[in-house]
Amino acid sequence: MKIRKGDRVQVLSGKDRGKVGDVMFAFPAEGKVIVDGVNVAKRHTKPRSATQPGGIIDKDMPIDVSNVAVVCDSCGKPTRVGYRFEPDGTKVRVCRKCEADLR
Repeated sequence: MKIRKGDRVQVLSGKDRGKVGDVMFAFPAEGKVIVDGVNVAKRHTKPRSATQPGGIIDKDMPIDVSNVAVVCDSCGKPTRVGYRFEPDGTKVRVCRKCEADLR
């Protein structure tokens, strides 16, 4: 999976198409990511203790990794991720459109 926690991504399909957010969690085994403010569901919770009240809360749900694309910092557009090996042997993620390094 080429998308990591902390990446800025844009949603490509679904009800939240076009939204941009940061990846909060990545689940490589399931091929899903949780993006801040995307795919939000209402969760009805019971009060569990005196400190945790009940009510309706908004919960960010996972979205399939194939429905998001990394937004490049330099060109500002959603792009695919490529890899390049530096002369010292380190592997670096790069933008496929402008060949700039991704953070």
